[in-house]
Amino acid sequence: MFRLSASAALFAVALAANCAVSAQQNDIRIDHAWSRAAMAGRTGVVYLTITDTGRADRLVGVSSPVAEKAELHESFSDNGVMKMRDVAALPVAKGQPVSLSPGGHHIMLVHLKQALKEGDVVPLTLTFEKAGAVSTTAIVAKAGAAAMPTAGHAEDVPMDHMRH
Repeated sequence: MFRLSASAALFAVALAANCAVSAQQNDIRIDHAWSRAAMAGRTGVVYLTITDTGRADRLVGVSSPVAEKAELHESFSDNGVMKMRDVAALPVAKGQPVSLSPGGHHIMLVHLKQALKEGDVVPLTLTFEKAGAVSTTAIVAKAGAAAMPTAGHAEDVPMDHMRH
C-alpha cells in the first residue's frame, strides 16, 4: 500500500473524526465506512451506510485489494444462536439508507493480505446492478470497536498508521 502524504493523512483524520467519510458516484452515496483492526491472514469486516439518490438498485459485489476476496454477509439469530451466511445481493431503495452494521449485514474481507491497523485506510469497490462500480475507503478502528471513531476523537486515528 502507498503511504499518504502528510496533508492527505490530516484530511483523512479530520474526515474520520467527524464521521464524514463518504463517497458519491453514479447516484450511490457511501457514508461512515469503517473496519476493525485485524491480523494478516485472518478475516476482516467492513461496515458502512449506502444511500441511493437515483433509482432503486442492488449491491451485487464487493472487492478490496487488502483481501483475497470480499463477500457480502448477513448475521442473524437462529433459535438464540448467532449465525452468518453469504448474501448474493442487497436491495437498496431510492432515498432509504441501508446500514451494514455489527449484528446485521456486513462485508467480510476474507484472508487479509496484510494486517489492518488502527488508522489504516482500506480501499473498497462496491458493485451495484445498475450504478456499476463505486469506490470508497473505510477507516480502521481499534480491534473490537463497536462503531466508527466519533467526532472529537481524532486521537483514535493515529497519523503514523495512515496508509492508502
